[in-house]
Amino acid sequence: MSINLTILGCHSASPRVNAFPTSQYLEINNRHFLIDCGEGTQRQMRKYKVGFSKINHIFISHLHGDHFYGLVGLLSTYGILSREKELHIYGPKGIKEVTLLQLKVSQSHAKYPMVFHELSSKKSELIFEDDKVSVSTIPLNHRVYTNGYLFTEKEKPLKLHIDNINHYEEIDRADFNNIKAGRDITLLSGEIVPNSELTLPPKKPLSFAFCSDTCYKPDIAPIIKDVDLLYHEATFLEDRKDLAKKTKHSTAKEAAEIAKEANVGQLIVGHYSGRYKDISLFKDEAQKIFKNSDVAEVGKVFSIDS
Repeated sequence: MSINLTILGCHSASPRVNAFPTSQYLEINNRHFLIDCGEGTQRQMRKYKVGFSKINHIFISHLHGDHFYGLVGLLSTYGILSREKELHIYGPKGIKEVTLLQLKVSQSHAKYPMVFHELSSKKSELIFEDDKVSVSTIPLNHRVYTNGYLFTEKEKPLKLHIDNINHYEEIDRADFNNIKAGRDITLLSGEIVPNSELTLPPKKPLSFAFCSDTCYKPDIAPIIKDVDLLYHEATFLEDRKDLAKKTKHSTAKEAAEIAKEANVGQLIVGHYSGRYKDISLFKDEAQKIFKNSDVAEVGKVFSIDS
């Protein structure tokens, strides 16, 4: 069980020579997700060796250009690559219309199935689930309808405590599935061996929360409580808190306050305004509130193992 997060882009507003807008590639429990798709995402995917074919689910936070203008290009490339697998796209209501219109006008007709999941709820909701991972929305507060996303591993079955099991000759491999399912074992003598004696707790499921873009919104803390890794936008430093409030963005200090309140394992800040030339200032500001803070940088990989 592990998380590997590759930062493909972490700057706000217009792309620049060495500044790419938001996009992240997440590997969690052997699942592969693309989160946001700003301009240049395809180039970054190739540069950092992200497997195009592994991605079956794309999550778009909101319909500002620096978060989804790379999407139609990526979808067109999938068509050129003769993709056949179904692709699921999650985002605000309107994402289907704007995407299909661009594909239609440019005559970029993809042969693979595209399934759009349009979101409109202002409450957190489960939007994806399989046997390994679940994904829920994190309602944010920006100038347009915006969601963050919470990715959580599914809990593994109980682990067999083989040393204890070997104390009982009657217990054999045929009983293992029942034991992992939490059942007690009844011996021929009538003695009941409690499941707690035969098992060990599974490793803690890992989780990652993505929050961009949003103003300071402390009521998201219960949703992301105890996550192992949190990415939270920090477009500004406290020196421009007035501008953060006006544009409905956050400062590095505010992101750190969210991390502290939610008791997260590690905080990553990003989505820097182009007015700042030294992103280490964001780390310094965040660490004054929440020590385990770091900065997003293009190509940087954050990894966690349980």
